[in-house]
Amino acid sequence: MKVLILVVDDEPDVTELFRQQFRRDLRAGRYEIAFAHSAAEALGRVQTTNGPNLLLMFSDINMPGMTGLELLPLVRSARPEVPVIMITAYGDAETRRQAEAAGAVGLITKPIDFALLKAEIERRLAARVETA
Repeated sequence: MKVLILVVDDEPDVTELFRQQFRRDLRAGRYEIAFAHSAAEALGRVQTTNGPNLLLMFSDINMPGMTGLELLPLVRSARPEVPVIMITAYGDAETRRQAEAAGAVGLITKPIDFALLKAEIERRLAARVETA
């Protein structure tokens, strides 16, 4: 079964950065990565992705229009089974508290530690295999 990881960030270079960091896994077809460049686009994607194939969502917090923190409860309402990890340049205790209170399962600070991200994805993939 194909699984999907959704990355939400308004900065276009983030798309290339993720594609570059995950190129081997993407080529091997282990999972797919989709990109949304706004919270509204991400919400639409979450609401229209059928089935259990949405494995994980990474979302930037600071975006124009709807922020990642405003998006988070909407995603949790639409797809409560999908874990959301927030990404921010500001990893202070208050930001972490707000993200967790809104339903995030984690908070990663920029610059992104891709080894940490890959480990989280691997953990989620392994858990999915165990429950399948």
